[in-house]
Amino acid sequence: MANYTAADIKALRERTGAGMLDVKKALDEANGDSEKALEILRIKGLKGVSKREDRATSEGLVAVDITASDAGETGTLIELNCETDFVAKNEKFIGLADTVLAAVVAAGATDVESALAAPTAEGTVADTVTALAAEIGEKVVLRRVAVVSGPKVTSYVHRTAKDLPPTIGVLVVTDEAGAAVGKDVAQHVAALAPTYLSREDVPADAVENERRIVEETARNEGGNKPEHIIAKIAENRLNKFFEEVVLLEQPLAKDPSKTVGKVAQEAGGNVVSFVRFRVGA
Repeated sequence: MANYTAADIKALRERTGAGMLDVKKALDEANGDSEKALEILRIKGLKGVSKREDRATSEGLVAVDITASDAGETGTLIELNCETDFVAKNEKFIGLADTVLAAVVAAGATDVESALAAPTAEGTVADTVTALAAEIGEKVVLRRVAVVSGPKVTSYVHRTAKDLPPTIGVLVVTDEAGAAVGKDVAQHVAALAPTYLSREDVPADAVENERRIVEETARNEGGNKPEHIIAKIAENRLNKFFEEVVLLEQPLAKDPSKTVGKVAQEAGGNVVSFVRFRVGA
């Protein structure tokens, strides 16, 4: 008896673009483990298999603040969610975001729990959010809060629709020299959505798992390749993996002839850290 459901098949097909029969075979082979089945589909090289970003249906906005601090500068990024884009562009909802952000910064809150407890004129951020939700008749949620500090912090917010508030927010921490390219890097992060700053930040188990996948994929392509050729192919593909997920190794969106790391180096500076929010993602 299969230990997966029709919903599991549908979800995996949506993630991969593979056919139903191929998905069912992969789930059978993986004993119902969706992640293992995804690996099997990748290794077999089935057409349409690719990593896809999950798309949530929640609406809302992001808001940022940069303030001078003992570390140099401190950046705060919040994501405030609602149910519809009609509310997202409502002046009262946008005003709520400003109020929440100011309260979070004033209280030095660094996560949602401490942010909700930050004082406001209505009592706390939680009270203020609840009051507006009751007024507009729609659920409102403070979903995420991020705080970064360093010599220089650069922010960038992006509107994915001209009639809506910003839905992508980025903070990039650099040293003083790196600030010269901070805006370019922040815009790049908004567009390319890297996961890690450097290769060293990628968890070892994630690297080993990807190495195993690319090696098995190379073997599965046929041709009776010798192991040293397979190893070379796998290494090249692993480097492409790093290029996809590591900020410093990605070609800069503004000038793809250079990596982000190279651009920062040429400016005589360093990128220290970054954070990126996309509403609903």
